[in-house]
Amino acid sequence: MGKATDFRYNTGATRVPWAAVGENYNAHDLMEIIRFLMQGEGPEYEAAINAVWEQVEKLDKLSTPPGKLTTATQVEAAEEACNAYLGTDSSTFVTNATSGFEIAYKYANLKAGDEVIVPAITFVATMAYPLAIGAKLVFADVDPKTINMDPADVARKITPKTKMIVPVHIGGYPVDLDPIMELARKHDILVLEDAAHAFGAMYKGRKIGTIGDFAAFSFHEVKNVTSFGEGGIATTNIPGFAPEMKRARFLGMDFSAPIKNWLYNITPIPGKEHPFVAANYSTTEIQGLGLKLQVARNEEIIEARRRAAEYLTNRLSVNDAIIPQDLGNEDIKPTFHLYLLQIDPEKAGGDVQTLKKKLEEKGVTNIPHFGPLYRFKVVSDMGYDPDEIAKTCPVCEEVFYKRFTHLPIYGLSEEQLEYMADAILESVAEMQAGK
Repeated sequence: MGKATDFRYNTGATRVPWAAVGENYNAHDLMEIIRFLMQGEGPEYEAAINAVWEQVEKLDKLSTPPGKLTTATQVEAAEEACNAYLGTDSSTFVTNATSGFEIAYKYANLKAGDEVIVPAITFVATMAYPLAIGAKLVFADVDPKTINMDPADVARKITPKTKMIVPVHIGGYPVDLDPIMELARKHDILVLEDAAHAFGAMYKGRKIGTIGDFAAFSFHEVKNVTSFGEGGIATTNIPGFAPEMKRARFLGMDFSAPIKNWLYNITPIPGKEHPFVAANYSTTEIQGLGLKLQVARNEEIIEARRRAAEYLTNRLSVNDAIIPQDLGNEDIKPTFHLYLLQIDPEKAGGDVQTLKKKLEEKGVTNIPHFGPLYRFKVVSDMGYDPDEIAKTCPVCEEVFYKRFTHLPIYGLSEEQLEYMADAILESVAEMQAGK
């Protein structure tokens, strides 16, 4: 089969060429991009911008624009960087993690009535495709320590209709994958790792995203690493599927058997049971460049986050009513995308809702990622009974409403980290004193 691409013109040197880029960005456009990425105000800033503008005008007279703006050499370079970093050969740069999930779901030939086990707490993207096509969502309860999917509850909820299990590495803390993979192999179920938070995390010597049958990472603007605000990498362990996933990114374009008098064919993508029709999840060259640059410093980013998490955990451990973020061990190496803060309501003299309000009053941002999926209207309107599901997920109900929230840990000064730790300790002490 020919090389997967997203063929869009660019005929190269010829008497009458057809360029791939319809309208190039000019020097003025570039300056607006610089202003956007490097914002500021005041006389010194304006003087610096004007000096840059003079140089950009000179550069404009000496340079030529790129021949491609979408899915070309920079996207390939980003994929190669991710392959080297993850230890895989299947990295496929897509519009976002959600589109990576969709490719996996389509490969599974998921249909109405099939069951997909997802954690009770995660982002809505995890369940969007199954919900949209009428597959049955089965909500697994969560581990009270990590808020990740509980493998024991997954085992209880597998049925003959279970087609996929979707472990989510919440906050970049790896799910306990060995028992989930064992269950999946025993029952011939596909595993899709939702690794949106976990680019660079390790589980027993292997990078997260290289263990399940499929995985997808997110490079949305809030993630540890971003590709100019959006983007995702999809990976697979299905033998021979890596090149097919590249074709699945752009409509199933096939150069190996072109139709008569044309350059390519459009063919379906092989699925687990039968082929499926591809969609368009193309990404841009600028995104590829941005991702390649940030992947190169991901270990530094994780280390800075780890140090901040270690500081908070050490500070907060002095009060046994506080359950700080687990820092991992030789087998578990998180990315520290989020800092998980929990309390013991009995020892703290109140639940996390009270703590959250106290922290907000002290100017400390905290956000519990995420709410129970079964509580959303889109789920109940599709025929699910949230109260009945809640009975099967008692830990989810307990930890969300009474025990946990998340804290920021990156881009903060030492003073901000110290203030946050002080505020948490003071707030819990107030609760214990009945204030």
